[in-house]
Amino acid sequence: MTDQRLAIVTGGSRGIGRAICLDLARRGRTVAALATNQEKLSELQGEAKSQGNDILTAVVDVTDSEQLTETIQQFAKNHDGVGILVNNAGITRDGLLITLKDEDFDQVIDTNLKAAFVAIRAASRSMLRNKFGRIINISSVAGIMGNPGQSNYAASKAGLIGMTKSIARELARKNITANCVAPGFIETDMTDGLPEKIKEGAKATIPMQKLGQACDIAHTVGYLTADEAGYITGQVIAVDGGMAM
Repeated sequence: MTDQRLAIVTGGSRGIGRAICLDLARRGRTVAALATNQEKLSELQGEAKSQGNDILTAVVDVTDSEQLTETIQQFAKNHDGVGILVNNAGITRDGLLITLKDEDFDQVIDTNLKAAFVAIRAASRSMLRNKFGRIINISSVAGIMGNPGQSNYAASKAGLIGMTKSIARELARKNITANCVAPGFIETDMTDGLPEKIKEGAKATIPMQKLGQACDIAHTVGYLTADEAGYITGQVIAVDGGMAM
């Protein structure tokens, strides 16, 4: 059963990634969360156990291509391949165009885009062998409509969309799907620290007049991993309350 195939989630210890890991575990999948913070990964494991589930973990810097590749390949070897890959790891280094430094651009591209490519390349080997795979890349509405002060972030998320569509065409004949989920303004640890004025301003741009929840993204990812979604590929699903319409 596809439910038993290993699901790897990068950036799995916090926010949206954490919600995705817990949701996939509740669906009966074997989940491996990759992140840089061991303490947060341990907390994730504890929460999963309180719900009657187990989550595997690995401390990984996704910008270290060799380490990321070796980790994914080892998980694949131990679990008869990778069935599901969710590329969620991402960072921001916001700044206006004229003040944005080269390193701020490079760090965002390396984490948000290149690492996803490296992970897909590593995971797709066993997917091709097993003739099954679900690849879900977490993009953003910023990659669809842009956002002032986020030229680097928007570029990385738009790049994910183009890469996903190309990979979907390349792998479709082997029963491997590739899709993007593009969150809008989602309540996470990061947004909790924003001034209320900024959050209210964001709500004003959303037709539904409210911020999304991490579980909204997790449920969408969960559906895309299911057998029922096996004929959906190369798509971008915006989970944004209508923000990018």
